[in-house]
Amino acid sequence: METSARIEAASGFLLQSPPGEINDVLNDVRNIISDDDSLQDGVLPALREYNLEQFITVDVPGTEHQSIISESARIPTSDDGEERWLDPRSKTSFAFNHLTLEASDPQTVEPDENSEPLRAALEKSTLSYLTAHFHDGVFSVFASRDSANVFVLQVVANKYNPPNFWSGRWRSEYIINLDDNTVKGKILVNVHYYEQGNVQLSTKHAISIPLTSAIMSSQPSTAASKILALIETEESNYQSSLNDTYHEMSEKTFKSLRRALPMTRQKLDWDKVLGYKLGAELSSSKGNFGSS
Repeated sequence: METSARIEAASGFLLQSPPGEINDVLNDVRNIISDDDSLQDGVLPALREYNLEQFITVDVPGTEHQSIISESARIPTSDDGEERWLDPRSKTSFAFNHLTLEASDPQTVEPDENSEPLRAALEKSTLSYLTAHFHDGVFSVFASRDSANVFVLQVVANKYNPPNFWSGRWRSEYIINLDDNTVKGKILVNVHYYEQGNVQLSTKHAISIPLTSAIMSSQPSTAASKILALIETEESNYQSSLNDTYHEMSEKTFKSLRRALPMTRQKLDWDKVLGYKLGAELSSSKGNFGSS
């Protein structure tokens, strides 16, 4: 197989990496390429795509918090071709290495004065929401570059537990549009369980919330808290529905995949299973002798 075909295959594997396991996949595909220089250059586009889709988080230089790498965080490429990313919380832009996942060269960015009051209020309310519901959650609230009345709120929460063979990622994104008085969003959940097997859960849930005139006419701090309360309700309902689905799968779906009892309708004593087999063979032999 040519190197280009190997890189294409490796990129496909990387894009399907479960949460928190992309480094393991990358180490595995090194054996496919057998050329670290070609591998690094060839899979960088796939790594970039993965990082943006998965809301990969990064430590922002000079701060004590993390920010999300996403399409909303991307600052249009400058004349020198460098791609930079925005952390609106610290009003900082930075360069980002998609291979090492490190930020560098922080620079101050001045926010749009028209959108900043509500954006900052949404940021404060989101921080309170995450503190209450997401132990290790990371969020970013962006003002749209195209409209002072559109905001993007993104949340990601990761939980990696390799000793117990599972990992998971929660992502949610909301477009808050004051021009049409709506909050439209999506929730994506990915879970990988791989103890003596390979089971993955991948869900996507769309959300649309109308904003009332009372919310629209409120001060930024009040409007932001009300919007986050609506989001909290939607996310709580979705988590409850997932819990109900898991319970039903355990009680009904999985049980229907196997026979609860053998044909005799009696539970099998596994300590005597060898005896059952030997008895069946002896009975079969006895029957054969009697028919001769």
